[in-house]
Amino acid sequence: MKRWVIAAIALVVVGAVGAVSLPRMQAYWKTKYGVKFREETVSRGDITQVVNSTGAIQPVLKVTIGTFVSGPIIQLNVDFNSKVKKGDIMALIDPRLYEAAYDSDKARLATADADVVRVTALLQQAINDEKRSKLLRAENRDFISDSEMDQFKFARSTLAAQLEAAKAAVIQAKANLKNSETNLKYTEIVAPVDGVVIDKKIDSGQTLAAQFQTPELFIVAPDMEKKMLVTASVDEADMGLIKDAQLRGEPVTFTVYAYPTELFHGTISQVRLNSTTTQNVVTYPVVVEAPNPELKLLPGMTANISFRIEKREKIQRIPNAALRFYPKLEQVRPDDKKILEGTATARPTSGSGNENGPSESQRSADERAKAGRERNRRHVWVVEGELLRAIEVTVGIADNEFTELLTGEIKDGQALVTGEKPPGP
Repeated sequence: MKRWVIAAIALVVVGAVGAVSLPRMQAYWKTKYGVKFREETVSRGDITQVVNSTGAIQPVLKVTIGTFVSGPIIQLNVDFNSKVKKGDIMALIDPRLYEAAYDSDKARLATADADVVRVTALLQQAINDEKRSKLLRAENRDFISDSEMDQFKFARSTLAAQLEAAKAAVIQAKANLKNSETNLKYTEIVAPVDGVVIDKKIDSGQTLAAQFQTPELFIVAPDMEKKMLVTASVDEADMGLIKDAQLRGEPVTFTVYAYPTELFHGTISQVRLNSTTTQNVVTYPVVVEAPNPELKLLPGMTANISFRIEKREKIQRIPNAALRFYPKLEQVRPDDKKILEGTATARPTSGSGNENGPSESQRSADERAKAGRERNRRHVWVVEGELLRAIEVTVGIADNEFTELLTGEIKDGQALVTGEKPPGP
């Protein structure tokens, strides 16, 4: 009997102890192993919004130098990276055939000139004969018959025509001589502009055949030390931002792999309209001008470009992680659960559609435009007791770390939830 009494008393004591310690143990385990949140504070500072892209560096102008005449290269005066002045002889084609043609045409011109002199003399003689015959016929009509008068007349007309033909032959001979002289000059490959030889496509002794197509010999880039062009391919979604930045005169910065620690500066020179579509991605070329006084920027280099869209200074800003955070439904206050449910409805899946709502392709134009206007209305979360409370905010520009806060009941230094901490002690 005593044993049952003792056992009953022991059970009562254990139950009492358990009833007292259980809430404390539950609170301890909840504090030690329950859900904890990572937080970051709202701060003030600068935000610079940029659009990043890549592009190729090219000279402002590339002058391709070719040849109109054929023949072997007997002299080559420049090489890659050679600096040339306008009028410098860069290469020389064997001129012997063209010199012979020039001398031959020069001789033909001399012959044509001499023929003009000869025919002119004959014509003058015919004119004198015709005058004397007319004087004799005036004294006595029987001295010169009509047939003889016709001979004098038509001899003079024939020689006059021959003189015109001789003069035309002189003009033709001069044209042939000029053509030969031009071809002879073309054997000298002359620099048309001041610049640097960035490409050389011939070697000494190589034979050129210009009768099929004009061979390219050199490519000269003028004024590379003044400025270079960087042509970037920008996604169509960013073109509105780029054009606004161009109107405001926003600067452009970029780096190249040759000088990874050096920052180069430029300005938007041109937004071209010729689009390119690659795998359903539409891009537009945007041309940036950059000074190049030290010739560090070379043709063909790859530039990693940042177009500055807008900069705001000393503004209230939210950590981007706070805008990306979405809590679980059981972690938020009952009043805020509708926000998560609405967010889940508005978030499409990667398929063509989902059971909660239409996909982007199924929306009307009005719906897409409205969503675009309201995309800056977001929610952030703060810890309130054991649950989370939502705060509606309107955001502006953003960079990699922060987003501008335009409206919202948030103070400087306030902690915002950015994620969950891993469970454990």
